[in-house]
Amino acid sequence: MTALVPKLPDRRPGNGRGRLLLAAALVGAAGLLAAACSGGDGDAASAADCEPGQTDGDLAFYNWAEYIDEELLTAFEAETGINVEYTTYESNEEMLSKVESGAAIYDLVVPSDYMVDTMRRDGLLLELNFDAIPNSANIGSEFDNPPFDPEHKYSVAYQWGTTGIGMSYEVLDLLGGESTWAVIFDPGTAALVPGSISMLDDAPETVSAALKYLGYSIEDVINNQNEDAVREAGELLRATNDRLLKYDSVTFGDDLVNGEVDVAHGWSGGFFLSFFEADAYDDYTYTIPVEGGVRWVDNMAIPHNADNICSAHAMINFLTDAENGATLTNWTYYGSPNAASTPYILDEILEDPGIYPPPEVDARLELIPHAGDMALLIQDMHTQAKS
Repeated sequence: MTALVPKLPDRRPGNGRGRLLLAAALVGAAGLLAAACSGGDGDAASAADCEPGQTDGDLAFYNWAEYIDEELLTAFEAETGINVEYTTYESNEEMLSKVESGAAIYDLVVPSDYMVDTMRRDGLLLELNFDAIPNSANIGSEFDNPPFDPEHKYSVAYQWGTTGIGMSYEVLDLLGGESTWAVIFDPGTAALVPGSISMLDDAPETVSAALKYLGYSIEDVINNQNEDAVREAGELLRATNDRLLKYDSVTFGDDLVNGEVDVAHGWSGGFFLSFFEADAYDDYTYTIPVEGGVRWVDNMAIPHNADNICSAHAMINFLTDAENGATLTNWTYYGSPNAASTPYILDEILEDPGIYPPPEVDARLELIPHAGDMALLIQDMHTQAKS
């Protein structure tokens, strides 16, 4: 398989956002009226009480780092008249820990597919009132009743993408033009890399990458609770640790284009944004290894202890608007689950096989399932490898 080479965009991600802000200004007065009609008295409403666009207090939004155009937040505040208290995390497990402990209360979170499954099973998510989210009808049918939320009660798709390897074209040439997990896991192949290597600081992702290299199906291993395969992946990660510069889930793309590493394990959109900002498309590429990789879906969901449930529904509805959904994707450079957004998404994104993989590549991608009793083992394998 050849590398998936992104096209150079002719404008900055997120260009064309002025239309959104103008619309926000025009509806600002209406939004303030809606806010005045909302709860706003500090008493949490139930989801069933929420109406489209209704808010019941400032929104505490907990999301991944570098995962939204801040102008979308500004536009939402202008439309509704409430404030967004926006904070970020670097892993699903970090977010889960905060929600479980109640150390901080959030109204809206963005868990990945397997984490939605974990949180709904543990009673950590509220059922959504889809009558208050009419724009959710814009989400493509392929995201209906996903395996991690089979009755589709707890989540609305936010963005989707893949996990693979970023590298220079120089390294890709050394690999014979074909991307492979061997550049990380095989000592001889990794020795071809002139510089350093990094991996995500994310247990399910690192274990999944190792499983793919070893020839396993991620879904088969986890669904069948194959602990031996997970331990084998853990042994491979430990053997790999000595040649890794770092584990990092935030700066992997920047580290690549800045020359700190020559090979990086990471998420598709993170690489594309770094390539664009550094004008580095001629030197670097994002690839999905020939052995396959991870396809993931991040989702909007409301924690069980949220204070402002209607405000959370209002934000979900806002972000699933067709043009707002496109603005999100035009900034993140991840795939959009919003079918109605397609006419507004940059051609450079829609036509990029690294963002929207062709069928033959998509067939080698897998979702990470709910790990159940093996979740702790997977985390232990990652932690032991790092140490």
